[in-house]
Formats: sequence, structure tokens, C-alpha cells
Amino acid sequence: MASRNLDFPVFDADNHLYETQEALTRHLPKSHRGAVDYYFDGRGRARLVVKGQVSHMIPNPTFERVARPGSAEDYFMGNNPDGLTFREFIGEAMDCIPAYREPGPRLELMEEQGIDQTLMFPTLASLIEERTRDDVELTHVVMHALNEWLLEQWTYDYEGRIYATPVITLPIVDRAIEELEWCVERGARTVLVRPAPVPSLKGHTRSMGLPEFDPFWARCVELGIPVSMHASDSGYQRHLGEWEGGDEYLSFQASALREVVIGHRAIEDSMAAMVCHGAFTRHPDLKILVVENGSGFVKPLIEALERAYRIMPQEFAEDPVAAFKRNAYVHPFLEDDVLGVVDVLGADHVLFGSDFPHPEGIGDPISFVDKLDGLPTPDIQKIMGGNMHRLMGTPVPA
Repeated sequence: MASRNLDFPVFDADNHLYETQEALTRHLPKSHRGAVDYYFDGRGRARLVVKGQVSHMIPNPTFERVARPGSAEDYFMGNNPDGLTFREFIGEAMDCIPAYREPGPRLELMEEQGIDQTLMFPTLASLIEERTRDDVELTHVVMHALNEWLLEQWTYDYEGRIYATPVITLPIVDRAIEELEWCVERGARTVLVRPAPVPSLKGHTRSMGLPEFDPFWARCVELGIPVSMHASDSGYQRHLGEWEGGDEYLSFQASALREVVIGHRAIEDSMAAMVCHGAFTRHPDLKILVVENGSGFVKPLIEALERAYRIMPQEFAEDPVAAFKRNAYVHPFLEDDVLGVVDVLGADHVLFGSDFPHPEGIGDPISFVDKLDGLPTPDIQKIMGGNMHRLMGTPVPA
């Protein structure tokens, strides 16, 4: 049950579903069967296999047992005097409940939580793009298979309350546009794009802010679709691996250096690329929802952009800070300086998101409103839901 009920509509910008075992495989064409599969060890424990490589990023990819929502809340708030590991902190897992798998039960749970509407992001999808980066044709195929499953299992607009979010991968721009149009025709109100350098057919990567991606961003604007850049495996484990070894991002294993080296680098670099390579200037009406990346990157990014603008103003067609503040909408973590980011970006560009039901999220989503204490009531209403209604163009539930 919610700790309180608010007397205005609440739109949570960050909820998650747990995929069923066939989410990535049910709709794979025959030509790609086996590219994604599951391996079960002698104890019946599952691992996802991508292109013949076993992934350990998500330790239970069938989600039969899951961590309790918000069980790591104090860990990320810095309340860990006994020095427990992340795994120790989240404690005993629970059986996955229907509300994490199906829209009907989830809507009932949202009623109990005092949440009127939400974006619903997949969980398992976050590891696919990095593990297929050397075969972008396969990436496009697997993402479409997931999007078909998501439409079938959840729909993209469930009773005007739950907006499941399909994933768009960018390597082949024409394919990305086709996928975007396919999703929007079926009711999608936003799409998820990974904040990371984009792999190419030739084996290298490039910035999504470069002009070659302009047709995709322009189509998003034409369709009135905000783009959600949700935290994913963005490949930054490779940088950490140069210091600590290892070759895969592991969700439930952490180190102090990982916290510093990876941190918010992926989203900060992605936003910097969109600004410095001119995408925000060429598409001033493009709306980017920065979801589950926190807001700790905002001030360092602004300071870096200000410095670059002073040193080489000729490289920018407009003030880069103004471009970032115009195009980006940020969802702070509970542990962030929420009022500080409101002061920097303005209440119109700050979003409420709970990451429910993940362990690192908020167990009682509505409690985020406590972080807004002291703001004017109209600003609180914007952050807790009004901004999302405006950005998504969705009706407010009666």
C-alpha cells in the first residue's frame, strides 16, 4: 500500500516489467533461431546465451525469483554502516508475482501505490545491444522480436495508464526509422534508445549526434514521440576492465572503482555528443527523457560545456548549455540532490521515476514526493506527473 495518496495525477516515468522466458525468442525468425537462447546448469539455474556466449549480467534471466522492490534503497542512499555488499543488502529473493509480468495485475498494484500512469520498460533487453555489437543486423532482428512480444504481452498503451516502451536500436538508420514507425502505428508513446556509441556494419562505433542520424531524430519530432534514454549496458565495462579485468557488466557485483569509473559516464557522454555534434541544435523540438540515469551528471556536464564554449565558441551554432536544457528532461535518483537539479534545469524539465520493482528503485514510489518538500505546489505537480502528461500528450486519468 502507498504511504500516502496525492490529490493530483501521478505519472511515474520509470517502471519495469520482468520478461517471460520467450520474450526474446518467440518472434525470432527461423533464420536467426538460436542466436538468443537459455542455458540451464545442473541445478536448473538459467543463463542467457547470446551468439553462443553465456551472459552473467542478469543472474536470473527467467525472473522466476526476483529481488524485493526497493531492497537496496538504503544502500544507494549511503546508509550502509556495516559495509554489506549489494547482494547482502538486498537479502532473500521473492517469487515473481503476476503484477511484474502482466498489465492487468500491474494496474491493480498501481492503484494500491497511488500511481495513475507509468512508462513500463523491459528489463532483460538492456543487455542485448552490447552483446550483439559485432552483428548489428542481428541486433535489429532481436529488438524487433522483443517489440513484437512486448506488444502482444502488454500492448504499448494499456487502458491509457501503462505505456510499455519498445526498444529502437540505431546502427542501420533506415531500419531504425522503420521500427519507430511500426511501433508508433501500434500505439507506442515513447521509445527506448540506449545511451551509448552506436555500432556500425563496418565494426566501428560513432556518435548518435552526428548528421547521419538526423533522419531518425527528425522522424521522432514529426511523430511527436519523445525518446527515452534509459540506463542500459552501454559498454563502459570495457573501460573498467582495463583497470580491473573482466569482460562483462554484472548487475549484482560492484566495486568502488566501478562506481567511480562507470558512474554516470554513459549518459553524460551521450548528452555531450548530442550537444557537441549538433543534434539538439538541428532538432530543437526533439525531447529526450533521461530515465534511470540519475541527475549527478547534470552539473559536471554543464560545467564542461561552458568551458568548451569559452575555449572554442566557433564550434557551436548556439549556447550548448541552452541546447541541453531545452532538449533534455531528467529523472533524478532518490539519493540525488533533487532540489539542486530543479534549481539548475527548472521544474519543467525534471521528472519523477521510481525504477519499481527493481531492488535499486523505490519500494514505495509515491514517497519520492518527500524529496520535493519546499517547492511550490505547481512545481511538485509538474514533476510528479504534469511534465510527463505534457511530453507524452497523454490524457490525464479521471
